[in-house]
Amino acid sequence: MPKYIYQAINQNGEEISGNLEAESVEVATFILGSRDLIPSKIKEQSKSESDLWLKVLSLTNKVKTMDLVMFTKQFHSMLVAGIPILRILSILEEQTENKSLKQAISKVVKDINQGSSFSDALQKFPGIFDRLYCDMIKAGEISGNVPIVLERLIYIIEHEAKVKADIKSALRYPIIVLVALSAAFVVLLTFVIPQFASVFSSAGLVLPWPTKMAMLMYAFISKFWYLILAVIVAIVLGLRFYFKTSNGRFVRDSILLEMPIVGPVFQKAALSRFASIFAILQSSGVPIMQSLTILSATMGNEALSRTFDNIRERIKEGAGISAPLKSAKYFTPMVVDMIAIGEESGKIDEMLRAVAIHYDSEVEYAIKGLSDAIGPILIVGLAAVVGFFALAIFLPMWDLTKLATHH
Repeated sequence: MPKYIYQAINQNGEEISGNLEAESVEVATFILGSRDLIPSKIKEQSKSESDLWLKVLSLTNKVKTMDLVMFTKQFHSMLVAGIPILRILSILEEQTENKSLKQAISKVVKDINQGSSFSDALQKFPGIFDRLYCDMIKAGEISGNVPIVLERLIYIIEHEAKVKADIKSALRYPIIVLVALSAAFVVLLTFVIPQFASVFSSAGLVLPWPTKMAMLMYAFISKFWYLILAVIVAIVLGLRFYFKTSNGRFVRDSILLEMPIVGPVFQKAALSRFASIFAILQSSGVPIMQSLTILSATMGNEALSRTFDNIRERIKEGAGISAPLKSAKYFTPMVVDMIAIGEESGKIDEMLRAVAIHYDSEVEYAIKGLSDAIGPILIVGLAAVVGFFALAIFLPMWDLTKLATHH
């Protein structure tokens, strides 16, 4: 439906402006008249203008997870208390400190006043309210269970924030160690080794292979540092550009799921997310085909999204859910069997909740195992770097000491 930008005069004689959806200019004029507004200008909004407006808003819409959780909790509490939606949004707009969220709420209120549904108004802010959030609200509007849907949304937002925080916490220490180790390697190679090597060469010593290797690396870096830097920058920018494409995201996400040590963590976290979201969608009355579409768009993993697309196509052909899942990659026999039992018993949402609870605990154990496994690997890497430079420095020093003793 076309969108129109309008300017009009209200009952107080004030000039106001806004936008609305209507089938034609005549219908838009009628809608404004029914709101006691006298239109002075109505212009159809071009798609480029609409896209530019949403793009500008999305660039500024940086809302923290806790801000979104607080908004959803307060909205749920006031809705249960029987306060009308527009009144709730007005209260939340006044209370919210986050400027981007405040701006979004203000625009949502205007859209609802212009006849838009709550879920459609939220969809204009994908940087704040993702596909899952909006589709869940829409399912709640259709079924009349918005408060129940909000409870489930609060759970899933908090749960996923916790999983992400745990994974980041487990990877923070290894990343710090790797950065420090890389910095130490560069400093030793460019400042320490050349000083010792010049002393050893002036003494006429035959340098051992660790020292020769260190000197070769130093010569290469000092001579071609700009090329190395250019290659690194080109690789980083190239990968960033490639990972923005569908195929790039697919390759990246497939590698992440298949990587040793960290791969199982991402797989179990993905299965937990799948089961949690699917259970909530099923218990909220969302049809299976629509649920799979939502899952494909909200999994945050292109490899799994393509898997859901394939599953959806097979279900269209008449297959159940468990059969396509059985032949799909990344889904364990336990997940497939539990869904098959749920299909047979008609309690698929209960089975999915059980799967989600199981994989929640699996993710916790996997994250702990990740920390335990990375520690020894870092120690071995540290020992290798320290050992290499120790040999590069102390082997010639030992020869120099023996030479001095003989003289």
